[in-house]
Amino acid sequence: MKRASTNFMSFFPLYTLLLSCFFLQHTQSFTIPNAEVDDLVDDICKKTPNSDLCSSILHSSPQAKTTDAKGIATIMVSDILQNATNTLNYIQVLVSQTKDLQLQRKLSICAETYIPLVKTVLPQAIDSINQKKYGLAAYSMVYIGKEIDSCNKQFSSSPLGDRTSFLHKLLDIAAAILKQLISG
Repeated sequence: MKRASTNFMSFFPLYTLLLSCFFLQHTQSFTIPNAEVDDLVDDICKKTPNSDLCSSILHSSPQAKTTDAKGIATIMVSDILQNATNTLNYIQVLVSQTKDLQLQRKLSICAETYIPLVKTVLPQAIDSINQKKYGLAAYSMVYIGKEIDSCNKQFSSSPLGDRTSFLHKLLDIAAAILKQLISG
């Protein structure tokens, strides 16, 4: 019995050396795809409206450094979800702070518009991308844009103007990325 453990102990340094080489080789191989992913991000973003915004968002995302085109679409729609959630939170703050009942009512209608976008439509769009149902996800981007517009139409001068304008830019980028995925 003692002899078996001695044999293992004599092979342990060799085993450790081999294991270290394996991890070193795989660690080094992960640095190569980053250039390819950067190229992929740039190639995809060049085919979108607001390519600089697209590139800025995707290059700042840690997930984009090791992903494919489907992952890039997911990152963009996740960014839309984050921005829509922030807009919903902003609307709720405005509702609680305003004393103007008519403005409060209009803002409440907008909140009711954003809640299903944040809670259901955008998460389903992300699921659609993960299931490679790009057409459904692309349709969601159009639907979300129309819902945002219906909120803005209530105001002669929307208190959400800059936020919704930015969301529309993100939706246009996401739709263009999804169109690229649909095209293959």
